Amino acid sequence: MGDVLWTPPADVLQRSRIGNYLRWLREHRGLDFADYDELWRWSVTDLDAFWRSIWDHFEVVAHTPPTATLTDAGMPGTRWFPGATLNYAQNVLRMPGRADDDPVVIAHGQTRAPVTLTAAELREQVRRVAAGLRRLGVVAGDRVAAYAPNIGETYVLLLATSSLGAIFSSCAPEFGTRSVTDRWQQIEPKVLVAVDGYRYGDKPVDRRGEVAAIRAALPSLQHTVGIAYLDPAGVPAGAITWDELAAETDEPLTFTPVPFDHPLYVLYSSGTTGLPKPIVHGHGGILLEHLKMLALHHDLGPSDRFLWFTTTGWMMWNFLVSGPAVGAAIVLFDGNPGHPDLGALWRLAEETGTTYFGTSAPFLLACRKAGLVPKEIADLSALRGLGSTGAPLPAEGFTWVYETVGDRLQLQSLSGGTDVCTGFVGGVPLLAVHAGEITCRALGARVEARSADGTPVVGELGELVITAPMPSMPVGFWNDPDGRRYREAYFEVYPGVWRHGDWITINSRGGCVITGRSDATLNRGGVRLGTAEFYSVVEGLDEVVDSVVVHLEDDEGGAGELLLFVVLAEGLELDDDLRRKICRELRTSLSPRHVPDEIHQVRAVPRTLSAKKLEVPVKKILTGTPVDNAAAKGALANPESLTAFAALAQRRTATDTPTPA
Repeated sequence: MGDVLWTPPADVLQRSRIGNYLRWLREHRGLDFADYDELWRWSVTDLDAFWRSIWDHFEVVAHTPPTATLTDAGMPGTRWFPGATLNYAQNVLRMPGRADDDPVVIAHGQTRAPVTLTAAELREQVRRVAAGLRRLGVVAGDRVAAYAPNIGETYVLLLATSSLGAIFSSCAPEFGTRSVTDRWQQIEPKVLVAVDGYRYGDKPVDRRGEVAAIRAALPSLQHTVGIAYLDPAGVPAGAITWDELAAETDEPLTFTPVPFDHPLYVLYSSGTTGLPKPIVHGHGGILLEHLKMLALHHDLGPSDRFLWFTTTGWMMWNFLVSGPAVGAAIVLFDGNPGHPDLGALWRLAEETGTTYFGTSAPFLLACRKAGLVPKEIADLSALRGLGSTGAPLPAEGFTWVYETVGDRLQLQSLSGGTDVCTGFVGGVPLLAVHAGEITCRALGARVEARSADGTPVVGELGELVITAPMPSMPVGFWNDPDGRRYREAYFEVYPGVWRHGDWITINSRGGCVITGRSDATLNRGGVRLGTAEFYSVVEGLDEVVDSVVVHLEDDEGGAGELLLFVVLAEGLELDDDLRRKICRELRTSLSPRHVPDEIHQVRAVPRTLSAKKLEVPVKKILTGTPVDNAAAKGALANPESLTAFAALAQRRTATDTPTPA
């Protein structure tokens, strides 16, 4: 947890939105904080005062005011801002600091020419589409589903749906039929809005067959709206066109006032085993959390253009599209980030004047591995911030950013989840950036590390828990009336405490290092090893493109087996020399405990549609669980990758079976 790579400028308090917030707290609340740590501690202990300050500082538009900030601090079951009615879309479409003719949505992709919407055009599109949904009979509480990519129409649909108090849900069009129907059969949408296909790089991908199958599998559907995205004739029979939905009308743009915890959208767990969990997020909780995070932590405002590379199947899309609520313009991108090469997104950042570029740690590491120097292929002088999430970013990823992207920007590695639709650990303009370290715990997020016996620890690896409620914790799960599934998901291990499922080390200055999923732990000789540091070493080798590691426990308490699977660069075969090299690197960089018992070559590492590695299903397959029970193939980007692990499991079983006498 060493090197300082960036320090805040001397005038950070004058220039940043969190500096403005601190001045506001002094003037309006009589509160003065010596440093970020003191501010954070207040924010997680006086929940009432902190979250009310966010409401007041950002001047949330409400139709009726709240009677309190929260009912009680117990989890689960906390109710936030009881009595308040408001509307997420109304607060986003205020777009503070933006004139009517300012561009606020800048959409680029590989399927069609760029599209820009000004503030006035965005409001006009939302007005028309809301009227169109009303004509289709959509009312508060109805579900509207989007099988559509990261384009302007999907965003307009989210805002129009939420303006009516209806509930939005999206799946990216690369999701297969089963993956989509597993999600949407649970929520029974009334309206489906779908594209006919898209381009991924220069490859056209026709989705008309999938759209037909999805329609057939959803008896709740009353209407389908087709977006002719790939082919002008791509609207399916019996559907209306997007242009018809967004037809000219005299109906004014109105916003249905809903309670603070009224459902805004349904997000889903990755659904790698069993049905994906339908996680319901509320209007007020998402609004407050995103105002806080985007303005105070990411320092976004009316002078910013905010790009996060994401699909509509990942919660980072929902996070990105709240940008206009703090005045930021958003840059949408739909397509293959590696086409025609890994420089594409960096050039897009230059072309769109992006000031904050968010992406995933695997993307940054792939650029590093390819020897890319982004500042040599694009003018990135406008870039103030760079966000990284989706997986831990190791120290060498941090160093690469400062050497090859720019030394004046703030790199913010953050971690959170679909469950809270935010990052609860991340960066802040007030604190330095240390290589390999997430800078801080976010305001209002009482994150702790817990040891095996449940006590909080500092400077030691522990289970990541949240010990105070946050407004963006789910309203609940869909169709879980007694809250049983919700409690089992987060509160079963530590009653009254949210267990997130990651390993975290929090140091004495509040910096955090996340080392992988706690359910994928490598536990050798009583020492817990995180998977992230493992991948950092193995994938640092030129020969290794990707890897996955699992630990198979010994039922009798022995060391068990550590198995490493590697995807090698094109044309390479795993031989004993390379095995020895991998083992030597792990022993030298980490410890003898990290040296695997076996190394196998595979063609691909199984990943979810949002690119997360699947250690747990691999482990289940290797311990005898049938492939179909170990993972829901529709949730995988590459389900065929599982067959290699099933074949190995069979070979191992055959080897272990004693020969009959």
